[in-house]
Amino acid sequence: MAWINEFKDGDRIFAQLLVTNVTKGVTGNNLAYLTVTLQDKTGVVDGKKWDVVPEDADTYQIGNIVEVEGDVIFYRNSLQMKIIRGRKLDSSNVDATRFTMSAPVEQAILEKKLAKYLKSIVNPECSAIVHALVKQYYDKFVTYPAAVRNHHEYTNGLLYHTLCMADLADAIIPCYPSIDRDMLISGILLHDIGKTVELSGPIIPKYTIEGKLIGHISIMDSEIRRVASELKITGETPYLLEHMILSHHGKQEFGSPVEPLTREALLLNIIDDLDAKMAILDKAYALTNEGEFTAKIFPLDERMFYKPKAPKK
Repeated sequence: MAWINEFKDGDRIFAQLLVTNVTKGVTGNNLAYLTVTLQDKTGVVDGKKWDVVPEDADTYQIGNIVEVEGDVIFYRNSLQMKIIRGRKLDSSNVDATRFTMSAPVEQAILEKKLAKYLKSIVNPECSAIVHALVKQYYDKFVTYPAAVRNHHEYTNGLLYHTLCMADLADAIIPCYPSIDRDMLISGILLHDIGKTVELSGPIIPKYTIEGKLIGHISIMDSEIRRVASELKITGETPYLLEHMILSHHGKQEFGSPVEPLTREALLLNIIDDLDAKMAILDKAYALTNEGEFTAKIFPLDERMFYKPKAPKK
């Protein structure tokens, strides 16, 4: 059985893959077809099923593990699969770890790093609020993805994204001594924890009802206010932390109720945007040959990025 990261243009492949998305379409000749997003632990590929039969509706459903035969083709700067046939497998007899992507760093190492950052917060009010919320959501925080798609959309992705941001902050802070490190690190650790309510889980994440109606930004804003009240913390600290959460998407059209109005809030937004975009590019480059351009990347204004050739040694 082939892995997705081994696919090459022109290959006839046999693979066991997880269905993560399905959309129906109609050709210019009024013939039905399916676009099926398929995944294993090494990557994601889009498949096209052109000769649709009634049985396909049951086979290609989100969450199904299917054994597929197909031809790999290079189309619009990315690899796709022309699905010839497929059959649904009994998931109880299949190793689920074959289909779940995870962070490039082991969870145990990430958890140790999280503990180090938590311990490094000196401000007692920041420390109390952050510790309380991380403890409350800990099990989900260390296993959930950071998104449904686009960036860090894999097991442990939320924690990995958060810690990459904390590392970036610690690298940047020496250049700007006026930055309040405790406030910035606290905001980074808290900024996306609301996604443990917004998303359904680490495997094939979907938006929950709370996620659709409220969203992770508003969820965490309310949680900070609740915890601060329970801890009897008043004054600026809770408001500054809430502001960082409310503004971390940068602009209202990107989902932030307010724009950053403190140095720490502005830097949080910049670091968050940087880490997300680098993750998106890493994913696109992984599917692109050296000396070629990526497919259009929707979150990056549908630009196609060039992957330089490795220097000759």
